[in-house]
Amino acid sequence: MSSKDESIFSKEALMSTKPGKDIVKQALFKSKGYRQFDKYKKEAEEEFPKFTKRFADDLYRQIKSDGMPHETQEKFAAEVGSNEIILEKSQIEPVKKRLEDYNTLIDRITRILNSNFVKMTFPVFSALYDASSQHFGDGDAKLKTDLIDGHIIAIDLSEPMDRIMDKDEDVEYLDDYKLMNPYILQLARTKIASGGQQVLEEFEKGFKDARIGQYVDFKLKMKPRSITEEAMIECYKKYRAVMGTAGKNMALARLPLGEIFYLGMAKAAESVGCGNEIEDSIKNKFVKVPSWPLYYTILTSDIQKGFEFTMKKSEMYLEEARLALDLLPGNFSHRDFLEFLFLTVEHYNSFWFNQLQKQKLWSEFESKLPK
Repeated sequence: MSSKDESIFSKEALMSTKPGKDIVKQALFKSKGYRQFDKYKKEAEEEFPKFTKRFADDLYRQIKSDGMPHETQEKFAAEVGSNEIILEKSQIEPVKKRLEDYNTLIDRITRILNSNFVKMTFPVFSALYDASSQHFGDGDAKLKTDLIDGHIIAIDLSEPMDRIMDKDEDVEYLDDYKLMNPYILQLARTKIASGGQQVLEEFEKGFKDARIGQYVDFKLKMKPRSITEEAMIECYKKYRAVMGTAGKNMALARLPLGEIFYLGMAKAAESVGCGNEIEDSIKNKFVKVPSWPLYYTILTSDIQKGFEFTMKKSEMYLEEARLALDLLPGNFSHRDFLEFLFLTVEHYNSFWFNQLQKQKLWSEFESKLPK
């Protein structure tokens, strides 16, 4: 298992939850799902530094060779519909000069790659591509690398964009991220386009939906108590669109497998989103805004119930993800892998919910609720 905090998947942590105990049992008896998952985890650990270098090299070339960085910033602002995530014209040259130092750029890339969604999904995309290749009887090593790189880079774009909007992490590097963002998107598009027109179109559709989700997220931060279920569903488009689309494109958007991968990955990502909201609330010592815990707390006027309902919501999302398993073709090569994957998601959510119960932050959360 992979995440920012590897201790979540230590033996001690695994033994603290029911799904974690199932994981330990499968590891002990070396089940097919465990063996497949372990294979892709080790492959990802070996491949990730190579991916990071490819990402840095390509981004460095783009930044260095751009003679019109102001236009690049303006086009990006127009596309995402916000001037808040770009640099003012007078800021561009010093920031560009700073990022033309390769070691500085590597540092910024390493920071934004330190993300649960990046770490957790890198091995998953590899497995999905292989499963699709076996199902359709094709496969191409370079295409696999390009598609996985492209989608991981696209997922990674949400990290600097979130940090710029939230201003709660890496504050001293936000100007650097503003300069980097358009090149990150351009790089993701170029690599994903190697999968063909349909694959690129699916990405563009997903990216548009993710921007809608991010915009709703931003609006709710301005007026936290205006939160509604409909707004949260829209907000969660950022998980659904990005992860679901990546899953679909690992099957080159071919039916029915692409749609099944979309369902499984989208709903698993939404389930992880609930766990992430619990984790962030614990670490920041206030209920995340916006989030399902905040929504349910406002409805019930009870913070503990707010988090209990969030766990139920995470289970509902995961149940839908598991529905995708029933839709897979017979004798599907990676069914056990996906079953094991969903078990790790369940453990991740349960682990953080258990930590919350132990830490008893209710009165602190209460004092910091949006008025």
